[in-house]
Amino acid sequence: MHGHRHTIHKDHIHHGWNNAFAPCLKIAPGEVVHFETVDASSGQLSRTSTEADLAKLDLAFVNPVTGPIFVDGAKPGDALKISILSFSPSGWGWTGNIPGFGLLADQFPDAKLHHWNYDPGLKPAMYGPGGKVPLRPFAGTIGVAPAAPGLHSIVPPRNVGGNMDVRDLFAGVELYLPIEVDGALFSVGDTHAAQGDGEVCGTAIESPIDVVLKIDVVKGANLRMPRYVTPGPVSDHFDKAGYEVTTGIGADLMAGARMAVSEMIELLCRRFGYSAIDAYMLCSVCADLRISSIVDVPNWVVSFYFPRIVLE
Repeated sequence: MHGHRHTIHKDHIHHGWNNAFAPCLKIAPGEVVHFETVDASSGQLSRTSTEADLAKLDLAFVNPVTGPIFVDGAKPGDALKISILSFSPSGWGWTGNIPGFGLLADQFPDAKLHHWNYDPGLKPAMYGPGGKVPLRPFAGTIGVAPAAPGLHSIVPPRNVGGNMDVRDLFAGVELYLPIEVDGALFSVGDTHAAQGDGEVCGTAIESPIDVVLKIDVVKGANLRMPRYVTPGPVSDHFDKAGYEVTTGIGADLMAGARMAVSEMIELLCRRFGYSAIDAYMLCSVCADLRISSIVDVPNWVVSFYFPRIVLE
């Protein structure tokens, strides 16, 4: 590890954002904290869970985050600088199609659950009829408490971060978050072993993973939104064998995204023998949605990049 001075155990979790939650730890800027996390189901799913367990998931208890942490001297108008130091994967995770959730929820109404048992040393994980997904862990939910009082759902991301599901927030990245309340009240969780840009089925490889972060304050940054800096390439774990790419072209970006993903599901089913639901879930953990063109009025191009290394 990195000689961290603080550990927050996984019994210190909360559901939803609320600036009235009492901090479980106070730190000075520049300190290092080791967070234990609980998977996105908040422990409702385990290594032996079935589709029936997923179908009765209590959505009031999804995306638990560990915290909150009060950072001395952090004030509204400052930014919280999070240096992401390391992740310690657990070796187990799940991907699920949760009824009513996900980009193609209307096309996939039934619960489906896939278990991943992977090498914590980050060898590729196995999937279904022969997919191997290179792993790169990150925290899907990372943020600070909003100024607006009361309890806020943790599912949507917001200007102070939260459930951003940005797969590029991996070890080595620096993340800057706008602060809206004294002490910032920072929390982290929803750790993933791998995800594609878009997380199209609504889940990644949801996996309990310990996180080590250095937390600092940048005075007077006045950020409107989160921003981050990566130390190097962001897709080299997927790039090695190139990509299959489908597109969705039309006047609406959301419809374009749905079309591009639907086209990829069709390709995977036809060429590699996946069932549609398996292809959809596999896309969520490894394939990247991109806006390729957004200026040629009135139609925009959304592309969906599926890494061929997964199918080799």
